[in-house]
Amino acid sequence: MNDSPSVADEQTATSPRIERVGRMSLSGERTLGLPLTARARIAAVVFWGNLICQIGIIVSGGVVRLTSSGLGCSTWPNCEPGQFTPELTMESGIHPFIEFGNRTLTGVLGVFAVALLLVALLWLRHKGRAVLWLALTPLAGTALQAIVGMVVVKADLHPGVVSPHFLISPILVALSTLLLYRLYDGDAARRHSVVPSAMHWMSWALGVIGFAILVLGTLVTGTGPHSGDDVHPERLPFDPRTISWLHADAVMLFCGLLVGLLIALHLIGAQRPARRAAWGLVGITAIQALIGYTQYFTGLPELLVGLHMLGAGLFAAGIAWVAVSLYTWDSPSPDLHGSVPAEATVGSDTTTAPGRSAR
Repeated sequence: MNDSPSVADEQTATSPRIERVGRMSLSGERTLGLPLTARARIAAVVFWGNLICQIGIIVSGGVVRLTSSGLGCSTWPNCEPGQFTPELTMESGIHPFIEFGNRTLTGVLGVFAVALLLVALLWLRHKGRAVLWLALTPLAGTALQAIVGMVVVKADLHPGVVSPHFLISPILVALSTLLLYRLYDGDAARRHSVVPSAMHWMSWALGVIGFAILVLGTLVTGTGPHSGDDVHPERLPFDPRTISWLHADAVMLFCGLLVGLLIALHLIGAQRPARRAAWGLVGITAIQALIGYTQYFTGLPELLVGLHMLGAGLFAAGIAWVAVSLYTWDSPSPDLHGSVPAEATVGSDTTTAPGRSAR
């Protein structure tokens, strides 16, 4: 009788130990003495908290701008020379506190970004190096935002600098959405498409047009009444009506492409996650369009502008959600003979994961 270990046994011995709770899988190698349920709860709080804070920083930045509090703190990182925190005075009112609150949220976001990277390094290595590199982006992006924020203060809130400051955030929202999806999806190091390749091109086009919509949105704001503050009311040298029309035209193009993708997903009988993501983006886009047109015809009231900025964060998350839902990182389902196609497992460093059902 041959007692030597088989190749399958050797692979099993060298594979990382994976523990599962619901749709989440975590490495069982570096538990830090925590039970599986506690680690899963920590991972969920950190990944969801990162995404919520990434969207929240867009909203808080909008509040700073809408209340003309951008220079409530005259220096950076201190609020005033030799003074880190703001003080309430009759002259400045609450503006320094609004500005400092936005800076504080950036610090909270930095804490979540560090925690996210640590969770990925400790418990998500089995999902592949791509997840680890992706987990680094919120921390790097938050550091970049802090530097750009300093430049914004030094430039007296010129809209030409404020616009790039805003545009970094939707990108981080999209990447954070992808990270959250990967937390709950499969463990294969390589992704597998669940739709024809033409639909991936459509989702990429949605991303490009969506980013163009956000860029045009910042130009609309930069030419309007909320471009600066009461002391430095600089405007971008564009006609507000023309930029608004271009912004609306881009939204219409986006809507047409999104409807086409949604119809195609239903025609091919795509899995429920992809269809659900597309319908979610339809809802976000419809609400954003309604708010956008309403604020345009009502003179840009601050509340609607703030809601529109919240919608911008959800819009970026929705686009990323659609794009990533067209793939899966679940291991391929075994064929009738119980074997997995070799080409589907190349580069995988995980134990086999159950195939994803149509959720």
